[in-house]
Amino acid sequence: MYLHLGNDQMIRKDKVIAILNLETVNNNEINRRFFNKVKENYKIENVYSDGKEKSFILADNLCYLSPISSFTLLKRADGNDF
Repeated sequence: MYLHLGNDQMIRKDKVIAILNLETVNNNEINRRFFNKVKENYKIENVYSDGKEKSFILADNLCYLSPISSFTLLKRADGNDF
């Protein structure tokens, strides 16, 4: 099944490695270093306009910045598949 990231962007759930809250990433040194490594090694696709990002989704081949909160994305990811 698929996970809707916002702005008509969807990815397969089985490709998702991590869903992180951007506020948490910015408040912790270890998370900041991790995010910087991801930025170095992955292509980043912004799903929405700059400044509106709330979460960061690490997938097999891309990193997505989404305007949807990490909690909402996690609920969607855990939801029953039709």
